[in-house]
Amino acid sequence: MIGGRVQAVGFRLFTAEVARREGVVGYVRNLPDGRVEAMVEGTPGAVERFERAVRQGPPGARVASIEAESPSPSGEFTEFRVRS
Repeated sequence: MIGGRVQAVGFRLFTAEVARREGVVGYVRNLPDGRVEAMVEGTPGAVERFERAVRQGPPGARVASIEAESPSPSGEFTEFRVRS
């Protein structure tokens, strides 16, 4: 979960661009409480680069917190999607 000023600032599209660049799969979506949820799978290096970029966010965003988990890859994702 990603908290801070992360909605209405292009955060999901930014996240999708980073995911494509790093070659990770999964999804990103807004949550009703104002946070953003991102689920990603990929090589450890790609996931680390993804997380580092998302911590910065796009211009206008202010990432205040990230709660990260490292579950085993599910294999259910074949691409990265922006969900509503």
